[in-house]
Amino acid sequence: MAKWTEKDIAEQNNKTVIITGSNSGIGFQAAKVFALKGAKVVMASRNNQKSFRAIRKILRKYDKANLEYIHLDLASLDSIKKFVSEFRKKNDRLDVLINNAGVMATPHRKTRDGFEYQFGINHLGHFALTGHLIDLLMKTTGSRVVTVTSIAHFRGRMYFDDMEGDSWYSRMKGYRQSKLANLLFAYELQKRLRKSGSGTISVAAHPGISSTNIIWLPFPIAQLKSLVLMRASKGALSVLMAAADDKVRGGEYIGPGGLWQSFGYPAILKSSLQSYDKTLWERLWQVSEEMTGVKYLDNIE
Repeated sequence: MAKWTEKDIAEQNNKTVIITGSNSGIGFQAAKVFALKGAKVVMASRNNQKSFRAIRKILRKYDKANLEYIHLDLASLDSIKKFVSEFRKKNDRLDVLINNAGVMATPHRKTRDGFEYQFGINHLGHFALTGHLIDLLMKTTGSRVVTVTSIAHFRGRMYFDDMEGDSWYSRMKGYRQSKLANLLFAYELQKRLRKSGSGTISVAAHPGISSTNIIWLPFPIAQLKSLVLMRASKGALSVLMAAADDKVRGGEYIGPGGLWQSFGYPAILKSSLQSYDKTLWERLWQVSEEMTGVKYLDNIE
């Protein structure tokens, strides 16, 4: 079977793409490729300085790149609303939303809105962002939402009785829950889009074990990560395939097709058995609406 690479991506002229967490790692690599393919790329990140540095880096490689930076802090529902308002002032279409930004293995803390930090940023922030943009996505022919998960979801569980994590929290339990939530959200969103008759699709992807700023490893292994992990550019291929390959269908899960879904070129894979539990999809959706106050359009409820 042929290896899927960025060369398999068609030209993306006249398309508009939002990528969260695009100033480094997987998000930056995806932004660079979409820009080189001719798309308008909206880089949605929290750190202004790092974002402008990332833009300059892409422009040095391709001076015709169409790039726009809009500040976005996924730990704040107000920031998400401000981002969407700013985006709508200049854009009347949205072809691809890549929900990529995330944090990993952080100490127990809360977002500005009082959510457990990893769940709040990795899932709830993207749930709210997608909800505020869903009408624009559904108006854009052939649009898609790509939600970036992790193989950590295989050991994840949902702690619906204590979403704040006060009784169970550990750094990796919090991360695994948030990455399982990413998958449950992606699958439930696809179910609702399909039921509505929309042409917009929802796809899940993960980068395997790639060398990025987010990945947490214990010392001294961390010192060797660039030697033993995939480069971010290769890890980004799964996200790029989910976002741009015409053969991809809604509800699919894409990741490296090699050992333990950790290495190799992207392929359509199977996620954990738990991730296909529709009762979990629906419960998470309800909890997410209650926590964020964001309700999606009537025609996909």
